Order: sequence, then C-alpha cells, then structure tokens
Amino acid sequence: MTRRFFTVFALLASLMMVGATDWYVSANVGKKKNEGTTPEAPLKAIWNALEKAAPGDVIHVAQGKYQGKTSCGWILIDKPVSIIGGYSDDFSERDITKYPTMLKPTNEQNATKPAMDIGTVGFKMWASANEADKIKGMTTLIDGLYIDHGDANSYHATKGKPEGLETGMYLEPPAKGNTPNPSIHSAQMKGKTGGNLTIQNCVFLNASNYAIQISHHEGEVKILNNLFINSRMQACDVLCTKNENGAVKFEFAYNTVLFTWSRTSEMTDMGFGVRANAKVDANIHHNIIGLSVLYGFDNSKGDDKTKKVSLDNNVFFLNKKGDAAVTISPNIKPFFVTDDAWEDFEDCTGIESVEDNESLTDPKLFNGIIDEAYLAAFLAASYSETTDYDPNSPVNQFRSAFGMNQLGTIETKVSMYCNRYPDANVLKFFGAVDGVGAQAVK
Repeated sequence: MTRRFFTVFALLASLMMVGATDWYVSANVGKKKNEGTTPEAPLKAIWNALEKAAPGDVIHVAQGKYQGKTSCGWILIDKPVSIIGGYSDDFSERDITKYPTMLKPTNEQNATKPAMDIGTVGFKMWASANEADKIKGMTTLIDGLYIDHGDANSYHATKGKPEGLETGMYLEPPAKGNTPNPSIHSAQMKGKTGGNLTIQNCVFLNASNYAIQISHHEGEVKILNNLFINSRMQACDVLCTKNENGAVKFEFAYNTVLFTWSRTSEMTDMGFGVRANAKVDANIHHNIIGLSVLYGFDNSKGDDKTKKVSLDNNVFFLNKKGDAAVTISPNIKPFFVTDDAWEDFEDCTGIESVEDNESLTDPKLFNGIIDEAYLAAFLAASYSETTDYDPNSPVNQFRSAFGMNQLGTIETKVSMYCNRYPDANVLKFFGAVDGVGAQAVK
C-alpha cells in the first residue's frame, strides 16, 4: 500500500500563509505574560495563544495537560489557525507519543459549560452563510492533540462492570453516580467550520458523545491518521450545511476506529464508526474500523442521490451488526465484507467505489496493545429486560376498576456499556499495522 504521510513541517510549508506568525505554548514552562512568539518565551495556555493569533497563524504546543480559559475544560477556535501539538518543552523535538499534548477535562469542570455546545475543542467560525464565505479557501489544521473524556464522565460504581475493567457502565445525564456532576455529554471536537479543515495525528479517547461532529459549510474536511478509541454513538460525523451537492469533500483515511457504542445501553441506536451524509463527497480509505456495536460504516442517513461515496482499502474488524450499512427502502441493509452480497454494495445509489476492503476476525492484530479484558467484555456485551406484571393482582384490579393505568416493573441488566477504556497503551495503536489504520508519525 502506498504511504501518504509526510512530516508535519512539510505540510505546514504548504498550508502557512505568507506573513503568518508562529506562537509557542508550554503548560510546563510557559507564562501568561510571555510574548509567546519564540520557543524561549512561550505562553502557558492554548486559549491565550488563540486570543492573540490572527487567521493563518500557527500555534505550536508542547507536552502537558491543558485547560480552557479560567480553568474550564474546553477551548474555542473562532478563526482559521493551525494548532500543532506534541513538542518537547524546549520545542527542539516533536514526537506525539513521547510528548503528548493532552486535553483531559475533569468531572468537576463539567459544572462550567460553554455558552454553546462545543465539546472540549469547539469551532465557531460562522453564524451565517456570508460569514462562512469569508473563510472560503482558508485553512484550519489541528495536529497532534490527545483528548480524553475518561475523567470527565460519570460511571456506575458496580453495574455493568465486568471483571478486569476500571469502571462500571457509562451514565447518561442527569445520572451522576459517585461524581459531583453528570458526564460531559458532548462531542470531543464539535462546531461550525468552513474553508479547508484538517484534523490529523490526534487521539480521541472515551468520547461521551461523538468524537468529531463537524457542521461544515463548504470546502474540504480531512480526517487523517487519528485514533478513535471508545466513542459513544459515533467516531466521526461530517455534515454539509450548504444546499449544494458536493459542497463538502470529506476524506477519512488512515484512522484506527475501535469500540464505538450505541446512544443508549439497549445497544440498538447509533453505534457507527463513520457515516456518509447528504451533500458530502466522502472518500473513506485505508482505515481500521472495528468493534462497532452496529456498523463500521453507515450510509443510511440522508438522500443517497446527493452523495458520492468511495469505500476502499479498509480493514473491518469484528463489527457486530455489519461492516457497512445502506438504506434499501424502506429498510436498512447491513453487509459484511465476507458476505456473498458484499459485491452488491457497489450497486447502491451514491456508492462510487468499493474496492480491496478486508475483514479480520483475529484480535492478534493488536497483541500487547488492545486491552484484553475490555475486548473480551465488549464481545460478550449484552442488554436484557425482565418484566414483572400481574394484571390480576389486587392492586391492578383496583386500578382497573377506576380506569387507572396498571402497574408493573421492568428490570434491566447491562453487562457493560461504554465503560472507561484504560489509557495505558493507547498511543501504541499508532503504527500497529503497517499501511492501514493510524501510522507512526514521523
């Protein structure tokens, strides 16, 4: 397989605008009052650099843990800039696995929510089509951030906790278990974007909602070489807000997507690795997409006549209901790569190409990297209900006589649901499989 990655510095050479300013941020050695334009005098916070930066500027961010303004758990990007993480404290070296730039909000920070639902990294680049047109052709780059909602979410102390797991099941707000606040309940990266957006070499871990949910007006969206581990609902969703077919060109490539859960613990709704949406031309290739509660790739939303979808050279890995799904009116039809019907997938409306996809069923692919206890529990994950209802009980006979609703109880049992995935070996997923999935960053 052909490699498509090169150093971030080569990419920046093609993206940076003439006259752009470089900003430097270090949580460990930076100071708020520093100038911030040299590696020797970095700022301390990403949000501080964002306030100072102009469109086209580049913000270099060293290792460490970062918070938002006034120690809130989120940052807002309101202009096209480049944010590059993974540097050593003196900016002499860049290695995203050795020097992770981490955004790990705490549960206590959930009490201070943003004015708009923007997640941990939020984009607010336009509020009208006119504003979106102003950034047409401009570039936003997010490279090398590590976002983890594991400490921000609320988990049950005992329910849905298989042996060997750190926590019980994820709790959807307003439930909050033993934590002071409910789960964060927002996408890790979310917002309104335009122009050309690239998100690459990032880690999305323990997403309490979508990992990435982008409403893009017009231009290119490239999601390249990222890890999506343990996302609730969906790993990546890119929508087009302009009423024009093909207004958004979406490339989703060389990503590793594992453990995508459903919206609820019943495990029947959502649960996709990645989805193709209306008015979006989607090119999905060279990814590892596995362990989804429903489908690895979903093409069941929106008018298929407005889409152009290529699904090539991907590895699908133990997805529960199907490797891919499309709407064949009025039903949703799942396909596995190993099915005889897989070749019919290319005949569906809006599907341009389905070539050289593979199906793997052996977890040895990630020996020594994937958490074995979590994998075993996920493969056996189940939801069940037990109903206790007696229409002839004295209480129900009395209520029936007076036209009242009868009473019963429903007991649910969840073996696990979106439990926190441990972060110990997550960065080792980079480069785990040569030529497909997230590759080592050089």
